[in-house]
Amino acid sequence: MKKQKIPKILSALSLYAVLHLGLMPAPVSADENYSERPDVKQFINEMHKEHGYDKAVILAWMKGVKQQKTALEAIARPAEGVLTWKKYRKIFLTSKRINKGVQFWKKNAEFLSRAEKEFGVSAEFIVAIIGVETFYGKRAGNYPVLDALTTLGFDYPPRGEFFKKQLKHYMLMVREEKLDAKKLTGSYAGAMGMPQFIPSSFRSYAIDFDGNGVRDFWNSSADPIGSVANYFSKHGWRAGEPVISRAVVENEAKKMASKKMKPHKSVIEYKRQGVKPVKAFKDKAQATLLKLDGADGEEYWLGLNNFYVITRYNHSPLYAMAVYQLSQAISTKYNAQINVN
Repeated sequence: MKKQKIPKILSALSLYAVLHLGLMPAPVSADENYSERPDVKQFINEMHKEHGYDKAVILAWMKGVKQQKTALEAIARPAEGVLTWKKYRKIFLTSKRINKGVQFWKKNAEFLSRAEKEFGVSAEFIVAIIGVETFYGKRAGNYPVLDALTTLGFDYPPRGEFFKKQLKHYMLMVREEKLDAKKLTGSYAGAMGMPQFIPSSFRSYAIDFDGNGVRDFWNSSADPIGSVANYFSKHGWRAGEPVISRAVVENEAKKMASKKMKPHKSVIEYKRQGVKPVKAFKDKAQATLLKLDGADGEEYWLGLNNFYVITRYNHSPLYAMAVYQLSQAISTKYNAQINVN
């Protein structure tokens, strides 16, 4: 299956949702008759011509769409770029999020175990993704997906083409899954359910993991669990391999820190130039050196392939580090409780 890159515009969505959406009132709508707009009519014609969609169906949907002003406000001020790792970590590495993650793991142990066996993705990483994205489904967004994507597709010029493409995928998705386009809710940018898949990702990577014949992100934990594992697998996750390690870096080697998430030098090359991972990595493994602004100053980390895979879910290194550290904290607490019992 062809891999899809998540556009950088989505890299701040999860954090913005955590910081703001839980505190914001219900989405504010405005009167905007999309069904009468020439650009919308052109979109409808394209859907009919390219995908055989009934124009009357889409027109009826568009008559009911309300412009989501808060979505336009939110997309115009992404929050993540101004945060340091020190601040970012405090948002996601909380005792409440860790404890809820342990509870989620216990409740869904059967599906997580099966996902680990079938896809090779350790349970703690699946749990952590869902924990960071939506606090285990508690903060999945209350925006009508149809309205949000229409608003951003036709009223947000900087990324209008991207969101119109997602609107197309959404309409194809609801037809394929036999869902009601007007009832599904998600983030202000149209990310859906526990794992916050955008429509194109849903169509490519969502799976029916509980075997009930539908891919359901709204009423099922099994399907999101299996879908996250499938997403990681399709993007190159390597079962049993390490993810990242803190590194001790000599002064001259600090300049090797890169913003490139894809591993591009071998561990042995880094070692020879003064970068020593705290954990034991294979010398031939490909890695990338990251610099983060932590609570005690600069932190250096050596990330491997699986860390890069996490950044395919969200391109931010801060996001990937939050997922990694949350996964380790949840795993430690989960295993301690299991061993006691």
